[in-house]
Amino acid sequence: MADMRGENGKELHVVGDRVLIAVDEGDERTKVGLYLPATAVEGQQVQSGRIVATGPGDPVVDPSAFDSEPWRAGERTPRHRPMQAQVGDQAIFFRKAAVEITFEDRKYLVVPHAAILVLLRDGLPLPPSW
Repeated sequence: MADMRGENGKELHVVGDRVLIAVDEGDERTKVGLYLPATAVEGQQVQSGRIVATGPGDPVVDPSAFDSEPWRAGERTPRHRPMQAQVGDQAIFFRKAAVEITFEDRKYLVVPHAAILVLLRDGLPLPPSW
């Protein structure tokens, strides 16, 4: 999970299974060389951008919550299902699912993890069949 700190000391926290994306403007080819067909670009069905912050993921039930002694007071740590998206990934996502926000005079998109179609990550070797 990564959060953003602004110049004035304010912090932007992404919640749940959402990611914060700095949008790539314009081209039909992403910065990493992936070609987006004209039908996708014209209708803005999909868009790409760099992930700059992520939420913690979907909350999951703590199995210890179903103890045989539920009256015991104990501190339980919240648990979350980890997300595939990481800060620095290039994401291609459904534009309709995104919500535009402005933070520190810069526009970002908040996108649910489920709306992400493809993640491109630097440094990973391709499988031999590619």
